[in-house]
Amino acid sequence: MAQKTSSRIIRASELGQYAFCARAWWLGSVQGLPSTLGKRMAEGETAHRQHGRIVRSAVLLTRLAYVLLALAALAALVALLRPIGV
Repeated sequence: MAQKTSSRIIRASELGQYAFCARAWWLGSVQGLPSTLGKRMAEGETAHRQHGRIVRSAVLLTRLAYVLLALAALAALVALLRPIGV
């Protein structure tokens, strides 16, 4: 008898879930039962989204700081190279 092979893609998150609790993975992925932690998962997703926004803001502010620093250095250079009588 030939064995039936599955072409289902297993995601990295599923591997992590399986490593943490094989039974929970089996119940959700094979049996199709919903997780009882839906509220906590939604709260975690919200927290991750908020953290992502904070990180993006920090990156943009850092870039702005570098631009302002470069402009200040350029202004200082122009002030130093300008003749004194002008």
